[in-house]
Amino acid sequence: MKHITSRDNAFYKELKQLATSSQARRKAGQSLLDGVHLCQSWLELRGAPEHCVVSEGALSNTEVAAIIKRCEALHAHVSVLPDALFGAISQVEHGVHIVFVVASPTPSKAPGLVESSVLLDGVQDPGNVGSILRSAAASGIKQVYCSPGTAFCWSPKVLRAAMGAHFVLDIFENIELAPLVRAAQVPVLATSGYAAERLYALDLRRPVAWVLGHEGQGVSSELLELATHRVAVPHAGQVESLNVAACAAVCFFEQLRQIQA
Repeated sequence: MKHITSRDNAFYKELKQLATSSQARRKAGQSLLDGVHLCQSWLELRGAPEHCVVSEGALSNTEVAAIIKRCEALHAHVSVLPDALFGAISQVEHGVHIVFVVASPTPSKAPGLVESSVLLDGVQDPGNVGSILRSAAASGIKQVYCSPGTAFCWSPKVLRAAMGAHFVLDIFENIELAPLVRAAQVPVLATSGYAAERLYALDLRRPVAWVLGHEGQGVSSELLELATHRVAVPHAGQVESLNVAACAAVCFFEQLRQIQA
């Protein structure tokens, strides 16, 4: 266990860059997992992190102590920061001060749409993207394809919203979705508040690919034209449409309900 006390420490400067810059995370191919839950999930599902970093104040926390013990058993680097220094690398208010530095997983070549999948067409809000990933993982979907313009899936905000879903998904980023849809081997269902087909009238007992669009503009016209079905989620009341993350959850779990029926 190494104690770092200086703001000028080279590793500490790298941590601050990873914590504050998406460009730095992409360039380094690394992500920060902030908080006990994400760190525990990584250990359970992926193994040792590249580095475990804790604050001095967190050392007395029993969950943190258990994580450190596992990291040391796996020969992962563990560093301790004064609370004041740790505050600059964490975006979680009132959280337990522990982060993992991990290599952002890079799946092999995208296999194409051959099983149930999610396609994110310019979904920009990190909270929405994280919630969609969490619902996808919880409903048994394994693959997520993100177009250019979709929020970076390994950003801290998306990671926190997804609550560990990343670690059981294959996530493909910066994917041109139209060629993927053209070559699809499963039905492609594009969500739209203006579609004539209703979600609950569809047979979802087989694999499908769900297309979810930008918060304001929805799914692009090109993808709507290419889709096998354009699907609306029925709702009552005066609101125009559901939030994209809520729409995703309804769709995914209707599919799961039909499969398990």
